Amino acid sequence: MFLGTHTPRLDDKGRLILPAKFRDELAGGVVITKGQERCLYVFPMPEFQRIAEQLRAQPMTSKAARAYNRVFFAGAHDEVPDKQGRVTIPAHLREYAALDRDLVVIGASTRVEIWDRTAWESYLADSEDDFADIEEGVLPGGL
Repeated sequence: MFLGTHTPRLDDKGRLILPAKFRDELAGGVVITKGQERCLYVFPMPEFQRIAEQLRAQPMTSKAARAYNRVFFAGAHDEVPDKQGRVTIPAHLREYAALDRDLVVIGASTRVEIWDRTAWESYLADSEDDFADIEEGVLPGGL
């Protein structure tokens, strides 16, 4: 499980050093793809394969499923982190998420998310009140 918030920087070659506490689980390979809210999702390869199976099970007659699959898979980039735990974020994904030098990398349970620092701070400020107001239906049984 991925947890926590980290603030690495993107180097001049578009590489990110993954947080040390995430590296073991991501060492076997990752898939980086477009996430929602203009962030990037980073999946360990087994988790990406699990999600791909679920998406394959959706009927091709579903317009929403086709649209989601196109964006999700077309932008995907797979790679194995190097010995320093670095991954290269391709230019098209950096552009999509408006990544500059300062990043925020968060653990989001089964995936890691990469955000531009300013975008993350804005998202967090906008969603703090929503988080406080979440109804029981989102978390069955509550906390």
